[in-house]
Amino acid sequence: MPLIRADFNRREVVAAPADDHWLPSPMPGVLRHPLDRIGDEVARATSIVRYSAGTSFSRHVHGGGEEYLVLEGVFSDEHGDYPAGTYVRNPIGTAHTPFSRDGCTIFVKLWQFAEGDDAPVVIDTRSAVWRRGLVPGLSVMPLHEHGGIGTALVRWAPDTIFDLHMHPGGEEILVLEGVFRDEAGEYPAGTWLRNPPGSRHAPFTGTEGALIYVKTGHLVAQYPALPVTT
Repeated sequence: MPLIRADFNRREVVAAPADDHWLPSPMPGVLRHPLDRIGDEVARATSIVRYSAGTSFSRHVHGGGEEYLVLEGVFSDEHGDYPAGTYVRNPIGTAHTPFSRDGCTIFVKLWQFAEGDDAPVVIDTRSAVWRRGLVPGLSVMPLHEHGGIGTALVRWAPDTIFDLHMHPGGEEILVLEGVFRDEAGEYPAGTWLRNPPGSRHAPFTGTEGALIYVKTGHLVAQYPALPVTT
């Protein structure tokens, strides 16, 4: 069973993919940049996926659910079109035939739905409401919450500082805009970070500010078992 950054007790930092870091998928014109993965073609996986213009993926069922954020272009399926900034959750057992007319890039997580998390979600983050964060300069757009696992977009104004804090269930971040920082380093747009359960940090931003996707609590969650293949 292929394993990519599969030890969730390790801190991981992955830079934005260069042109030679994309791997082919089973469908021509659909490329993947794996971030973490446990499994073969059916896998618990976190990836950035790029569709060339006019490409599609065959119809498939999400046995463990699918969560994605459209980063560039327009991603589509038989249910609708999802432009950049759209956040979607397709629960366990749903199916679709995705494609892109003009090309797109998405951040996607597979096989990471808890049992009972069965509500479909479609949010246009370009028009959804921002809420005031815990410190001045921080704005939060909640995207999903279930069983102690939370997903949100967080906008950091320039020169915002957050207190040292712990993530008991771990934390995952994709930097969408600007430069995100903590005491361990700085992370420009496109960087993916995974901080293990029990980790601590004191994040901040400089003059650029930042926009991040952040998910917490999920690195200790139990998910449906992957199907056994022979």
